[in-house]
Amino acid sequence: MPDGPEFTSVTSLAFRGGVFVRETRSVPAERAVAISIGGSTHAVMMATPSHVEELGVGLALNEAIVDGIGEIEAVEIVETEAGIDCQIRLVPQRAATYVARRRQMTGPVGCGLCGVESLELAGRVLPVVRDRAMVAPARLREAMADMATGQHLSKKTRAVHAAAFHDAAGAMIVLREDVGRHNALDKVTGHLARRGVDPAPGFLTMTSRVSVELIQKAASMGCGLIAAISAPTELAIDEARAANVTLAAIVRGDEFEIFTCPERIEGAVDALDTDGKLRA
Repeated sequence: MPDGPEFTSVTSLAFRGGVFVRETRSVPAERAVAISIGGSTHAVMMATPSHVEELGVGLALNEAIVDGIGEIEAVEIVETEAGIDCQIRLVPQRAATYVARRRQMTGPVGCGLCGVESLELAGRVLPVVRDRAMVAPARLREAMADMATGQHLSKKTRAVHAAAFHDAAGAMIVLREDVGRHNALDKVTGHLARRGVDPAPGFLTMTSRVSVELIQKAASMGCGLIAAISAPTELAIDEARAANVTLAAIVRGDEFEIFTCPERIEGAVDALDTDGKLRA
């Protein structure tokens, strides 16, 4: 099966020199990919939908599922609406070893379902965020600066991501750091939940690119605005639009780009046509 497109072109509403202008940029493609071994799911991940066979074979080698390429009998790529299933069939002797290994593990490496079912479970029906919190462009710049100042672990290690939550006025309520960007955001969510803080009036900032999981987490929290230093993926943009989450990315100094739901950024609606589309 031919590889899927690695990127697509999207339109953003960029804030540059104090004004909003329409721009076009390329964002990477992102899809759910299941790696199935002998008909049972070993892993489901979000990935760029290219070179999927290589991804599956490389994972099998790197995780010592096989000792060499000769222990892989066949690889088949099955594409569904939910995602891509890389189905790997091992030679009989290695297949028996793999089954025994799975049984001995303390926790399962996969969900035990077939790849297609696992891909469907990987997709989430997200709540639609209804809040209309409004943030000024200057607040995004200040929030990013506050987050950078508070990244003590990053200053020591240069090896972690950060996530932060800010109230409607831009004041930083909590910042958490972790080697995983998803973990950092989960820590922020837990902090707010334990203290009874409603995320709806505020917004999130991230030090990473925006993948679909981060949008899913923001929507599940009920937070309608996420701003990040790096760019989003195609699927993240689609999910943000569906969940009515404002996605602002590539926030660098006084500049940033809005990819979805610009109504939460002060002044952005003035750059929209009457039909809600971005003006040239």
